[in-house]
Amino acid sequence: MDTIDNLVDRYINYLLVEKGLSATTIDAYSADLSRYTAYLTASGAGGVSDNDTQLLLRYLIDMRDEGLTPRSRARHLVSIRGFYRFLVQEKILPADPAALIDLPKSGLRLPDVLSVEEVKRLLDAPDMTRPAGFRDAAMLEMLYAAGLRVSELIRLKLLDVNLEAGFVRVFGKGARERVVPIGKHARDKLEEYLASFRPQLLKQSSSAYLFVARAGKPMTRQGFWKLLKKYALQADILKTVSPHSLRHSFASHLLEGGADLRTVQIMLGHVDIATTQIYTHVARDQLKKMHRRYHPRG
Repeated sequence: MDTIDNLVDRYINYLLVEKGLSATTIDAYSADLSRYTAYLTASGAGGVSDNDTQLLLRYLIDMRDEGLTPRSRARHLVSIRGFYRFLVQEKILPADPAALIDLPKSGLRLPDVLSVEEVKRLLDAPDMTRPAGFRDAAMLEMLYAAGLRVSELIRLKLLDVNLEAGFVRVFGKGARERVVPIGKHARDKLEEYLASFRPQLLKQSSSAYLFVARAGKPMTRQGFWKLLKKYALQADILKTVSPHSLRHSFASHLLEGGADLRTVQIMLGHVDIATTQIYTHVARDQLKKMHRRYHPRG
């Protein structure tokens, strides 16, 4: 019989090899499971069991009493749930003891989602008469058009963009590749950027990257974050705006417009559709508003 540590090692290897998760995500899962298995051992458990539900509930209560936020407790539970699902999948356990335990309330709170009008104001904020300003406008447009993570945006290369076909090739977490369509607004902005403004930014240098900063180098995450904060202020947006805000807005606006969850999952590059389901609360809010507005007894 494998020890708890051996089972965790098998699961982490599964996440690394089979799922292709990033090193950062692997480290987070490892830390969460190390803490949980230490708790199991301290509680006198000889190993994992399909009867661990009460132990897991006590663990979550203890974390709450220690002052961990709902968000932190939810992240721990997500890690533990995945571990138990793996054990059932591998037929090590006959049933999942974590299956019926709900996430702590507010544990998966999304950042503010921008309205369509707020997105428009943000995208129009850069000074597009200047090469750097037009580049910034093209980056914002691409972030929203394809629902990219900021790390994916700054790593885009010229070869990753097919303007004629209207799609961009993205390498996401764990180096997983996906292809995401982009609309007319983003295509037009990119065409003008590539034809007129990118050469001015490069001057005499060259670069494989789509969006360039000084000396042809790609922009840093911190550099883009500062630009985004500046443009959010210029656009008079009172919500807290981060690079992920446009990704969240992309997903929420698609769902509000009638896109199905599976399609949005593919475009976001989520391995598990459960991750995408956190956006559905926004769509549900919109549906409630529409029902109240148009239903005769709403």
